[in-house]
Amino acid sequence: MSNNKKEWFTSWFDTPFYHILYKDRDDTEAHAFMDTLTNYLNLPDTGSVLDLACGKGRHARYLNKIGYKVTGVDLSENSIKFAKQFENHSLNFEVHDMCLPYNAKFDAVFNLFTSFGYFDKDEDNLRTIKAIKSDLNDFGFGVIDFMNSEFVIDNLVPEEIKTVDGITFSLKRYVKNGYIIKDITFEANDTPYAFQERVRGFTLNDFELLFEQADVHLLDIFGDYKLNKFNPKTSERLVMIFK
Repeated sequence: MSNNKKEWFTSWFDTPFYHILYKDRDDTEAHAFMDTLTNYLNLPDTGSVLDLACGKGRHARYLNKIGYKVTGVDLSENSIKFAKQFENHSLNFEVHDMCLPYNAKFDAVFNLFTSFGYFDKDEDNLRTIKAIKSDLNDFGFGVIDFMNSEFVIDNLVPEEIKTVDGITFSLKRYVKNGYIIKDITFEANDTPYAFQERVRGFTLNDFELLFEQADVHLLDIFGDYKLNKFNPKTSERLVMIFK
């Protein structure tokens, strides 16, 4: 079974197999990052946060646990359906296109764990930055946590086999036309599947151009979840804070 939809992420992210493949993501690291980031930004104790492209809500739920009023949005209906079981008076989830303004004002808008650069159309990346800008209040901060593309490309593992919950995933990684691509093939219930992840290999310079076009101001750049200095050759992450 192949994913032939125009936007690859609209189907892959909505399958249970996506969450099976990535089930072992480190929640402890994610929680520590949220603690470090919110302390650094000095957000109000009960401030409002928009978690943009929230997936099943692991960051949103923790942000809510430590006192913030959180809205999580994602294009995946299945992910939002799962996340909604955790809703309360200060945590809610909604299906929403990140290219479009949410039409509310927040103390912070977080776009985490390389949830950017999926689009085939360049203008959609700029539209997303502009949408983030429009959803910030006068004192709010935008945060994009992206991979450090230069480091990822230099350390790319071309092929990998990973077995999770009895499913053997074959992963092939390569760079083509400015995209970092991962081909994912596997078989489940006697049915073959093939999906592809494709993310633009944006560099810091690329983001700086987008920020300039969107008329937002880049304030800080970090290279990991402990907010250490960014190094284009050695940092694993590219964490950008802007307003």
